[in-house]
Amino acid sequence: MNKTPKLGAIIAAAGDSQRMGNLNKIFATLGNKPLLAWSVDTCQKCDLINQIVIALRSEDLELGQKLARERAWTKVSDIYPGGSLRQDSVKRGLHKLVNCTWVMIHDGARPFLTLNLIQKGVEAARETGAAIAAVPVNETIKLANDAEIIKKTLQRSELWIAQTPQMFKFEIITKAYEALTVEVTDDAAVVELLGYKVKLYLGDYNNIKVTTPADLSLAEVIVSDAESGHRL
Repeated sequence: MNKTPKLGAIIAAAGDSQRMGNLNKIFATLGNKPLLAWSVDTCQKCDLINQIVIALRSEDLELGQKLARERAWTKVSDIYPGGSLRQDSVKRGLHKLVNCTWVMIHDGARPFLTLNLIQKGVEAARETGAAIAAVPVNETIKLANDAEIIKKTLQRSELWIAQTPQMFKFEIITKAYEALTVEVTDDAAVVELLGYKVKLYLGDYNNIKVTTPADLSLAEVIVSDAESGHRL
């Protein structure tokens, strides 16, 4: 990747927070700011990122716009209503990026995005045009049937837990989303369906996704540790 190509960031944050009870997780307070602000603040200060677009639930748009003004997110060009599925939100975001050669897609519910994860993602994506942060599985994984009977013990050394950020050449991810006809759970799967190779690069076990109250409690512990001198 040379000095001139532009990197656009899509922050997918339009989830319904079903597993959080009555709490809207994306605006839940973590440390001293809303959960969403953690990742967007990092994108705002990242020199590699030129443009940021954020997908939110329709009912959260006004709150998101208010937060953008308060935190001076000058790189945020659009805060738009997401779709019923995450992939719909991302596809809409791709249409809002302007003159971007590369795209970074990140879950708004993953607060511990770092400049290092972004930099490593850009470097890894040079190889194949697509790269994702991931961490090795450190527990034994069993494959089971519908009756919850073990069919096979999977080889742990070959298993990785996918995270975001996920990095793509704009032309690759756009082409892949235009051709998509099935439901997927992450953006790498979209380009995999078209036969593209996706490079894994080492993520961070602290790079958790907040989906339950227990996750939010764990995130508070991570923040507390960081404030005590342990870097994220």
